[in-house]
Amino acid sequence: MRNKGFILVLTIVVSALCLYYLSFSLVSRGVEKDATAFATDAKGTVDHYKKQSYLDSVWKAPVFNFLGAEYTYQEVKESELGLGLDLKGGMHVTLEVSPVEIIRAMAGSRRDAAFEQALARAQKLQATSQQNFVDLFYRSYRELNPNAKLASIFANSTTRNLSYNSTDQEVLDVINKEVDDAVARSFNILRTRIDKFGVNQPNIQHLKGTNRIQIELPGVDNPERVRKLLQGTANLEFWEVWNIQEYGTYFTQLNDYLVKQEAANKLKGNAAGASALTAATDTSKALATAAGADTSALAAQLSKPADSAAAKNDSINPNQSSLLARLFTTLPNGLGTNVRDTAKVNALFARPEVKAIFPQNLKFLWGVKPIVANDGAEFLELYAVKKGREGKAPLTGEYIADARQDYDQSGRPEITMSMNAAGSKKWQRLTGDNIGRQVAIVLDDYVYSAPVVQSEIAGGNSSISGSFTIEEAQDLANILKAGKMPAPTRIVEEAIVGPSLGQEAINQGLLSSLAGMGLVVLFMLAYYNKGGLIANIALFFNIFFIIGILAQFGTALTLPGIAGMVLTMGMSVDANVLIFERIKEELHGGMSMGEAIKKGYSKAFSSIFDSNVTTLLAGTILYFFGSGPVKGFAITLMIGIATSFFTAVYVSRLLIEWMTKGKDTNKISMETALSRNWFKNIKFDILGNRKKAYLFSIAFILFGIVAVFIKGELPLGVDFKGGRSYVVDFNSAVAASEVRSALDDEFKGAGTEVKTYGANNRLKITTSYIAEDESTQADETVRTALVQGLQEYQNLNPQIVSSSKVGATMADDIQKTALIAVLLAFAGIFLYLAVRFSRWQYSLGGVVALIHDVLIVFSAFTIANLFGISFEMDQVFIASVLTIIGYSINDTVVVFDRIREYTRENPRLKFQDLVNPALNSTFSRTIITNLTVLLVVIILFVFGGETLRGFSFAMLVGSLTGTYSTLFIAAPIVVDTTNVDKEKPVTAKPVVAAS
Repeated sequence: MRNKGFILVLTIVVSALCLYYLSFSLVSRGVEKDATAFATDAKGTVDHYKKQSYLDSVWKAPVFNFLGAEYTYQEVKESELGLGLDLKGGMHVTLEVSPVEIIRAMAGSRRDAAFEQALARAQKLQATSQQNFVDLFYRSYRELNPNAKLASIFANSTTRNLSYNSTDQEVLDVINKEVDDAVARSFNILRTRIDKFGVNQPNIQHLKGTNRIQIELPGVDNPERVRKLLQGTANLEFWEVWNIQEYGTYFTQLNDYLVKQEAANKLKGNAAGASALTAATDTSKALATAAGADTSALAAQLSKPADSAAAKNDSINPNQSSLLARLFTTLPNGLGTNVRDTAKVNALFARPEVKAIFPQNLKFLWGVKPIVANDGAEFLELYAVKKGREGKAPLTGEYIADARQDYDQSGRPEITMSMNAAGSKKWQRLTGDNIGRQVAIVLDDYVYSAPVVQSEIAGGNSSISGSFTIEEAQDLANILKAGKMPAPTRIVEEAIVGPSLGQEAINQGLLSSLAGMGLVVLFMLAYYNKGGLIANIALFFNIFFIIGILAQFGTALTLPGIAGMVLTMGMSVDANVLIFERIKEELHGGMSMGEAIKKGYSKAFSSIFDSNVTTLLAGTILYFFGSGPVKGFAITLMIGIATSFFTAVYVSRLLIEWMTKGKDTNKISMETALSRNWFKNIKFDILGNRKKAYLFSIAFILFGIVAVFIKGELPLGVDFKGGRSYVVDFNSAVAASEVRSALDDEFKGAGTEVKTYGANNRLKITTSYIAEDESTQADETVRTALVQGLQEYQNLNPQIVSSSKVGATMADDIQKTALIAVLLAFAGIFLYLAVRFSRWQYSLGGVVALIHDVLIVFSAFTIANLFGISFEMDQVFIASVLTIIGYSINDTVVVFDRIREYTRENPRLKFQDLVNPALNSTFSRTIITNLTVLLVVIILFVFGGETLRGFSFAMLVGSLTGTYSTLFIAAPIVVDTTNVDKEKPVTAKPVVAAS
């Protein structure tokens, strides 16, 4: 093998990197174990507050030293292999930014009856249409008022770049841009809210090409709080700021109070107070260097706030209270607190006796962006803002007409801001009353900027400049515009997984993985002897590489991801089976072991390469069109394809050449007594039985279609039909039919399905009751109806352990993307086969076989549903279908490759006469590969848990039908579409083989 040294070095480097990144996960688990031990009392009870306090205390502390480089607990957590929601519990939400209010805001007061009717009609159309909402609105408005121009509504003082002469298309372009900007603003606002929510490893992403934002919050145990957090309207305000001299006296009073409390031992001090004070002083110096001065300015009128550190030090003497010394430090422009201590400061200010010390018109707000000291510590600045009458801000975001990122005269990024007439007057009064003082720009109670006013600002036009990056300036401009155009969000998809269900999924996933690997390892040893040992070592490398690369990419491991990993085992073994069967063929032909190894790897290379590319194509489509767990499965599958190819083709060859080096290579056996006589002299007339196979397949598919009409419905999951689904645990077994009857009245006779879910004391309840209403109020209504309906089972203590919701619009989109994904897979595979095999007949045979496999799996689901065995068709079902496509074409490509080889070696024979021998020669590989995949899939089906039951059933059927279609559908169709009488000798494309 050429480049042996490079392969060896690459294997060592990849292994070292995997060990390095996986070490972060081990360290993280160790710290969490220490925190649990620290918080556990003598009775074994864990104090979760004490545990979190321990983790907070080491958040910025070094906990891992690797070759002299120190990593804090925060850095370790960011680099560990995370767990998905289905393994850890938590909440998955897809939010849609409603364009309705944006369009209304742009229209201002220029609305007519046709405008409102068009909006209402567009909302109804959106429930069943995939068109852009703005286009639906325009179509509806044109139907209602065909002679009107959009400019007559939208050309007003608050909408820039439009005039009464603007064309409808120009107006639509501006509206679409405003909707896109609103989504960007909502994304930034939600990202900030989530960052402040305190969730470990949150994931938020804008789904490109849509108005949707997808959020995953692992470990969340308060869904109602999350819903309020995510759906609350952005609240932009401008506040006057107290200076330190004004509120310093109140801190003095607080200090005196705390000193008395500490002296009386009512508030327990800490001997570390003095050292904390010293540390705070040192940190203040570091912060002054790191943060510099405040550079925010409102045009030419605003400048740096005066450095009042001395005044603060005079007003506040932290030596008097160890608590104040621990919590507060002096920042360049005010007081601040270490990020990890903000909760303690909030708790201090929330105490009634502390509230009584400060005036009623003062409230404290945190800065949104931490200041990083030279030593890496992060501090948030504390602002004291002055409440207006009734506690309201003197100016709010509704008065902002426009805000955008621009550049000042020096070419530095700045933000220009303009206000409407009413806002201009309020802004002039606010700036006039606060010359020489700060004005805080506050969004959702966090201070984004607090510039100092130098003079009164008239006209409502201002600019904020400073040391912004372009991205920061764009974000602040979006934040300012958030007050101008409220963009309400609605939850169109939601899933909540309880921690107990997550732990159960971990156990099931690990069990199925280990059992699947164990069976494959034993089979390979039993069938291939020392060759099986080599394949198993390559398999262990493969699994190790997958987990290590997942950790490197920061990817969360999900239950479908574990399924992808388990299935990758079968794919990895498949490549070795191809190679070993080739080696055995060459040995039986009289070659020495060394020559057989070289020839076997060379001949198997093209089949392995082509089959991996086609499977990779299916995985790539899954990644781009899937979401949530499906995307996690796709990532694992794609990584697994790459690692299995590398380990099976290159690592296994390193091993086998090392084992045969300098030895009697003929003693390295690829057989055992068990397998020596398997698949000998096979001469099946596969082509002769193809018409029977055609009839059988057509009959089975037709029966599946008839089963749909007999049953009256498809077994669609909530992903595809919309609605709400709940998993409910009971203390003992319950009858699903009785629970269904109990819920019928509460759900007003709406379509409701109740079935046993994994255990006889666990039910999955799915209902379409008010599915068309996607509001939070509707969620509560359905949940209340469910709880009310389960009242008669109170003695069995019913507990909702997980829930999910998919809105009707979201369900339509999921169906659309699922269909696109399958069609793209067919198209991509058709083109690839046409290029690789230079004959359209191969492409047709391969794709027809794939369509056949999909229809067979579909029919299996509908027939099972007819006989009372219900497996849902959902997003995970689509993942299984695309995986089946990948595996089936993998098998088909191997057969096609052998037919191509026979054609090249026997150019004088007719094509039809070569197919049966080619199919028979690959029969052993086809059966063995299918057997290893079946072993894994059966383990998944039995032990993988209810979440993967439908997936593993589809894979079980798909692996069988994939093998069947390769032999009886794909190859026969190639023969039937080839004109044998007029056939010319086939010239195959040259194939690059591994040397």
